[in-house]
Amino acid sequence: MKKKLLFIIPNLNSGGAEKALLSLLQTLDFDKYEVDLLLFKKEGIFLNQLPKEVHLLPEPQNYKYFDMPLVQAVTELISKLKFKIVFYRLAAIYIYKTEKVPTVREQKVWSFMKNALHNLDKEYDVAIGYLQKTANYFCIDKVKATKKIGFVHNDYRMLQLDKTIDEPYFKKFDSIVTISEVCESILKEEFPQFSDKISLMYNISSPKSIWKMAEAKVDIDTSVSTIVTVGRLNDQKGLDIAIDACKILVDKGHQLKWYIIGEGNLRPNLEQQIAENNLQSNFILLGLKENPYPYVSKATIYAQPSRFEGKSIAIDEAKILHKPILVTNFPSAKDQIEHLVNGYVVEINSKAIADGLEELLENQPLRDQLTTNLQGENNGTEHEIEKLYQLF
Repeated sequence: MKKKLLFIIPNLNSGGAEKALLSLLQTLDFDKYEVDLLLFKKEGIFLNQLPKEVHLLPEPQNYKYFDMPLVQAVTELISKLKFKIVFYRLAAIYIYKTEKVPTVREQKVWSFMKNALHNLDKEYDVAIGYLQKTANYFCIDKVKATKKIGFVHNDYRMLQLDKTIDEPYFKKFDSIVTISEVCESILKEEFPQFSDKISLMYNISSPKSIWKMAEAKVDIDTSVSTIVTVGRLNDQKGLDIAIDACKILVDKGHQLKWYIIGEGNLRPNLEQQIAENNLQSNFILLGLKENPYPYVSKATIYAQPSRFEGKSIAIDEAKILHKPILVTNFPSAKDQIEHLVNGYVVEINSKAIADGLEELLENQPLRDQLTTNLQGENNGTEHEIEKLYQLF
């Protein structure tokens, strides 16, 4: 008899957790497990890459009213005589107007949203909330399962979450999984009472699959030095700092193009900053790409200018592709990159990033040495799935 598994995540838009879940599902043994996936919204560039064995559940009923504009939501709810949900939607907008910390907003909104969502009818052997906040809360409040596992895919402190909201949920999980040594240590420090149920599982990356996808042809200008960054257009990824670093390099006479693969709410701000610095031909926002690997493969340097990360899948994938990598010295960077051994680590400011990139651009022997060192590493992590099997 196959065990019944449920994975929960908001969507499959481009992001580290979403990509990690896709790789996990592609590695899972479907001879042993019957797998359902719940998305709050059936959207994302990874949707068409899901294994055929994964059964995609309907979106949670009434969730859409918390995702659409207020007037539209209230009008539709009143027409359907769903007056209680009107109250919950108005309460949610009040939280969004009054709570200044975005991550805490999402936490607080759940206390109202959950009253509008139905419990799942099916019972599972194991339910997995695959992302902090709403996915984890749904797993605890709306799912019947013999065992429940929650994931935290980032540095808990940097997420600025309200511990008092998470604590009762963490108490109900059988296991809490995070993705790097630093993230594990921080989570145990923040929740020492749950240390015995907190464990580490690295994100799954498959070198064979990545190298095959990297062979695809893409339109990228390799006549000049090229830098590639993969990540959401949000404050965490430090792209505003990267633009300033790019400006420094261009002003010094460097011929380069810096390609950004990803999308996010800061696009208008970044476009304005790019225009103000006259970098339209140098700092290029490519948007989402279902297959980023050819861009990374053809780059002179892969750069990750983040303010913080959990464990960056993009960095792991650049390592697999043997790219010279520049990363900023965010807390968990040392879990992936050792300075001048398998990458180049700089402080989190535009001058340090520019100086580091300049050193790499002008020092071919250093780039070659970093590539050689990466070729000697085994960066495949398919075996990490065994840790999840043990939790099951």
